[in-house]
Amino acid sequence: MATHRNVAVYGAYGHTGRFVVAELRERGYAPLLLGRDRDKLQAMSQSFPGAPRPASARQLEAPPPTPAGQLEAPLPAPAGHLEAPRPAPVDDPEALDRALDGAEAVINTAGPFASTAGPVIEAALRAGIPYIDVAAEIEANVDTFTHFAERARAAGTVVLPAMAFYGGLGDLLVTTAMGDWSSADEAHIAYGLSSWHPTGGTLAAGAVSARRRGGRRIRYSGGELRYHDDALPTVEWPFPAPLGTRSVLSEFTMADVVTVPSHLAIPEVRTYMTTNAASDLFSPDPTAPTAVDERGRSAQTFVVDVVVRSGGAERRLVATGQDIYAISAPLAVEAVERILTGRTRAAGVASAGALFDAPGFLDALSAHLTVHTPAATLG
Repeated sequence: MATHRNVAVYGAYGHTGRFVVAELRERGYAPLLLGRDRDKLQAMSQSFPGAPRPASARQLEAPPPTPAGQLEAPLPAPAGHLEAPRPAPVDDPEALDRALDGAEAVINTAGPFASTAGPVIEAALRAGIPYIDVAAEIEANVDTFTHFAERARAAGTVVLPAMAFYGGLGDLLVTTAMGDWSSADEAHIAYGLSSWHPTGGTLAAGAVSARRRGGRRIRYSGGELRYHDDALPTVEWPFPAPLGTRSVLSEFTMADVVTVPSHLAIPEVRTYMTTNAASDLFSPDPTAPTAVDERGRSAQTFVVDVVVRSGGAERRLVATGQDIYAISAPLAVEAVERILTGRTRAAGVASAGALFDAPGFLDALSAHLTVHTPAATLG
């Protein structure tokens, strides 16, 4: 376990950021609270027991009430030193450099990542520290692989995009399912969500991605990303018990189409989403998550069903858990811990499956995630 090692969290006061900060403190790290909004950072900092007073002499007002239905992860008792918050706009390189001073790594949880990933990666490279983010935006993740691969490799540091429920988890599951296969014909990742109450950050990031692709949809086929205007077909997916067969949107494309092919020779990668969850996301009046337990998680449950096929053979792996936003925290923090302790397989820009021992990584998340191979296989 870490002892007072400083890990910066950019966007610390956001929905996922608060889960990440709580996970870091639970593991003994000392998170540095970074973000664009000074007032939100200070309010969050003061919610910690024994937190330092801000540099300003003025008394802080009480934190604004959380909007109805909005979930905020709880902040547990201190596990180590906590410094004053460090505001830093993404368009201010000097402020970012000051904010990362003394950090051993930075986790970026602030979307839209089309705006934040590049500047925070640049700052991490200048500081010579690893960068991890939780980006689900396909285009933002493509940008990271495209623009920073050579520089990160030359610097001998790690840049790890999409280390979250979408992108990171699917990549770890596909890599584990592959086992000793060096290639496969196709990979399918089906998301069985009981519901999807999106955060404001999710909606904003989705809007940015939609604008970037001109309203078109995207698929990974023939070994490349392809844009199209086809309607999303609805098919039946045989999730394992107790979920069972459910209607899903085929080609509901998520960040896995970037992370998986970045290191695995699989020319066809397809992701699916249960229609009820997609309806929640596309609702004209979506509602935010609501906490139901002491960890601040929502009641949402998920099943991630991965099928990999090669020739006539098939391998399958399933993961189940609670709250897609909350699970991103142990994914990102476990990644930081493995990077800082030298348990990596590469330098430069790399996905989770390329960087880590995938089965071992999933085993380390057993307190948050159940992974198993179903007894029955698809026909």
